[in-house]
Amino acid sequence: MTLPNALNDFLFGIYPYICLAVLLLGSLIRFDREPYSWKSDSSQVLRNRELRLGSNLFHYGVIIVVLGHFAGFLMPEPLVLWLMSPAQHQLLAMVVGGIAGVIAIIGLSILMHRRLGDPRIRRNSRKWDISIVVMLWLQLALGILTVAYSAQDMSGAHFEILVRYVQGVVLFHGHNAALLQGTPWVYQVHILLGFTIFLVSPFTRMVHIWSGVAALAYLFRPYQLVRKRSRSVNP
Repeated sequence: MTLPNALNDFLFGIYPYICLAVLLLGSLIRFDREPYSWKSDSSQVLRNRELRLGSNLFHYGVIIVVLGHFAGFLMPEPLVLWLMSPAQHQLLAMVVGGIAGVIAIIGLSILMHRRLGDPRIRRNSRKWDISIVVMLWLQLALGILTVAYSAQDMSGAHFEILVRYVQGVVLFHGHNAALLQGTPWVYQVHILLGFTIFLVSPFTRMVHIWSGVAALAYLFRPYQLVRKRSRSVNP
């Protein structure tokens, strides 16, 4: 999809940094001013079995998707070329990302059916709860659709363009937006919706993902020393 240069520069050159800035600053402000809202409201007492199945499928699938995006897009190019060719890199991303995406969207569909189909749960859902779930479902659907588009050209050319774009955003490369000019619409919409999810996350239940990242610190913290108080014995 080819966009006017000014619009393309804003959407893919400026808008991503606006979203990332709001994600970081908004999360810090919310943690400072509303710490008790830093959570994902639980509805476990309502239809627990469906919640457990959908939540496990969604979270396991989406964790693999996120880690795959980090590894696939941010791994240094010399290391990637040492391990595999661009075509093999694309095929690996398609297979792993496609399977994980399908698992995640099945789990999220179960959660959406549970949240929207049960009147009690829907009454206890905020508008942003429903909105962010719909946005995540659309993002997963677009991600799965990119697999079909990628299969039309297995040379790895389009995938390498996306890798260079993502790395350019992280490394603050100028004129980075021009890389996406003319790429298929599904890639462009997938990228824009992804950054939009970052933009709204500080104002939704999605903010609790920071707690999951912070939990990794427990793997590296020093051991706690626990001393047992000895009971004094009277002579």
